[in-house]
Amino acid sequence: MNQLKENLTDELRKNGADLIRFGSATRFCDPNVQRLMPEVKTVIAIAFRQLRGSRRGIEEGSTFYQYTTTAVETLEEVIMPLALLRGCELLEKAGYEALPQRRNLLVMREQNETNPEVDYAEIYRGMEAEHQLDFEQCAVDAGLGERGLSGSILTDEFGPCIRWVFILTDAPFKEDPMIKPHLCDRCGACVRACPGHALSKDGTLNRWQCAVYYIGGNRSKNPFMPPDAFADDPERLSIISGETKLTPERAKEVLNEIHFYPPMKHAYQGSICGRACDTACYIHLEEKGVLTRKFATPFRKRLEWRLTIED
Repeated sequence: MNQLKENLTDELRKNGADLIRFGSATRFCDPNVQRLMPEVKTVIAIAFRQLRGSRRGIEEGSTFYQYTTTAVETLEEVIMPLALLRGCELLEKAGYEALPQRRNLLVMREQNETNPEVDYAEIYRGMEAEHQLDFEQCAVDAGLGERGLSGSILTDEFGPCIRWVFILTDAPFKEDPMIKPHLCDRCGACVRACPGHALSKDGTLNRWQCAVYYIGGNRSKNPFMPPDAFADDPERLSIISGETKLTPERAKEVLNEIHFYPPMKHAYQGSICGRACDTACYIHLEEKGVLTRKFATPFRKRLEWRLTIED
């Protein structure tokens, strides 16, 4: 099995994977692991870095589409599915079953929840029969990383700047160790960075609030917002300053008025904030010197740009 593990790791890396971790199915908390594949013996977590440069345009306020297209859409729709298929093919050639697992971004079990990365109107809700893995918990159980204050998975190499998939298999691989939490110091940088105050101090995320400001509801971080945005809304100033508290119903009304930036393909929302919470976390971890992947220059090279409401 050591040779198969080595061959599988090589194949996944050849197809773009940056981190590969093997975990025995018995240590996974999510009951859907067994529901999806009762004979599962190993869960393989496969992570792909979001290029640091994909965030550069938003960091500089110069170009905004690269984050969504290269750090979300291309990974989710091109790179990660191909690596999954290649990995599963190799396992099948060795005589084992392999069940590929991607996030289904358009399916949610909760009736009144949303996913900020996609159009809320495109989501199928209340699908109790759709067994989906808890991707964050399974990433921790696989030994991929630790859960940060914001809920993002933090890795030694890339901080929170990863996306990942899983393979469930009946192949009995030797497992990798789990990660002892050591990166997140609960500094609150992620909380402070959110342009819509969607993340509370205890890490609770208001996904509807997040959805509005992920696509540019805050004028101070959105150069595409026209001067007459939300002109007829009595809460206009609190909306464009990120101070309003939105219910799901109110968030839908605001989302329907945000047409400042074109959406991407495959139902992905064009992100203006570029997950500011993760960017702030990455900057903090880099400044602490705890990330193992080093760069010639720091990510944040100058004061963070910001527009004024008066502008």
